[in-house]
Amino acid sequence: MSEKEAHADTKVNGAKNEEDRPKEAEVACLQDAEQRRDQGPQTRLYKRRWLIVFLFSSYSLCNSFQWIQYGIINNIFMHFYSVDAFTIDWMSMIYMLTYIPFIFPVAWLLDKKGLRVVALAATALNCAGTWVKVLSAKPDLFAVTFFGQFCCSLAQVFILGMPSRIASVWFGSEEVSTACSIGVFGNQLGIAIGFLVPPILVPNVEDKTELAYYISIMFYITAGVATLLFVLVIFVFQERPKLPPTQAQAVARSIPPEEYSYTASILRLLRNKPFILLIITYGLNVGCFYAVGTLLNRMIIEHYPGEEVNAGRIGLTIVIAGMVGSLICGVWLDRTKTYKQTTLAVYFMSLVGMIVYAATLNLGHLWVVFVTAGALGFFMTGYLPLGFEFAVELTYPECEGTSSGLLNCSAQVFGIIFTISQGKIIDTYGTLAGNIFLCVFLLIGTVMTGFIKSDLRRQNANRTAKAAETPDCLNSSTPSPIILQEEKM
Repeated sequence: MSEKEAHADTKVNGAKNEEDRPKEAEVACLQDAEQRRDQGPQTRLYKRRWLIVFLFSSYSLCNSFQWIQYGIINNIFMHFYSVDAFTIDWMSMIYMLTYIPFIFPVAWLLDKKGLRVVALAATALNCAGTWVKVLSAKPDLFAVTFFGQFCCSLAQVFILGMPSRIASVWFGSEEVSTACSIGVFGNQLGIAIGFLVPPILVPNVEDKTELAYYISIMFYITAGVATLLFVLVIFVFQERPKLPPTQAQAVARSIPPEEYSYTASILRLLRNKPFILLIITYGLNVGCFYAVGTLLNRMIIEHYPGEEVNAGRIGLTIVIAGMVGSLICGVWLDRTKTYKQTTLAVYFMSLVGMIVYAATLNLGHLWVVFVTAGALGFFMTGYLPLGFEFAVELTYPECEGTSSGLLNCSAQVFGIIFTISQGKIIDTYGTLAGNIFLCVFLLIGTVMTGFIKSDLRRQNANRTAKAAETPDCLNSSTPSPIILQEEKM
């Protein structure tokens, strides 16, 4: 080989080596990324997570159905048990009152014993309450039916704080808000059925013997469903997956039990100013919803006498629209992570919906009430999962059950206050004044929501964990070969 040819061959080989160096560096970098992932906490999604959340939604449905089953046929139960309207209102308000003193011990139990124990307690109490009601279908047994309702209201304490907890323990970071919405979905669907079914199963008849027959049918159906769900929870419901679904959940699991104090957690939450604002605004919004749901029969009957069935259908419209709103909001949060902006927008639209509903209720056209009530429900009920998920973001790594419990406690307190106050205002000044009363507090809540600082701690934890696993040599344009695995049940 001549000197010139040798020189040319050396240049070609040198150029090839220069081309190969970036590829070799990229391969080494990717191998480094995989090694970091192997050394860090493993995460995995299990298909069983969908069974868990749907089973929870089912027993939440059964419980929330009973919250409104008396109130939506208020006049019928007044006649059957020979009690006044305010007494029947307490069949709904007992759900709110029971929650307040029991939420803290139940949240402690969720922290210490986990999801399965709380699920078993919830379904056992709900099942027991339904069978007590079966025994109460006689005109002189109002005290018995009230005790049955108390048992069901106690079961609710074990239910309301669980959607965000289940979502965090079982679901990935890109689906956690959707999962929370599905958990809330069951509660809303139960309320919807509670608005629809009792007016159909229990017609307004004068004969109390005949009325007792119809009421007992409703109670037996509820008891059968509650018993089936209790059995399913015993054999199907699982505490948590073997491997955590997200890096944030892996970090939360790594905290030793001896380093966690429930009292200290509560105190940290109460010092969290954005969360305190959310507690108040959530309570104002959901308290208004509780008042509207409890007093709906009285408001509709005042303007549309004899329309008990349509009052139930209007309640159904409110909740079905809210279920759609909940799912849309959950999917939207998973895609955009715009927690504060979405919460503020939905809160403001709840205020607008309440104003329109109040202004059109007395126009004399039921179809208008259906439309305005549906719009109100879409935003007011759709707000529920937003509050849960925003709270988890603001309070991470505190237990989701504790933050949700404080939100629900606020909602129950405001629910009792608003229901009693609006009921008295309606009796004295009419439905328009009662609804304006709620509009004022929704306006206050909207303004306060604007002052909540958006500190998304859970999202930041997930981003930090991912950044720690990714070497500096990998830029955003290099696709990561590491994916979240999904296992069979």
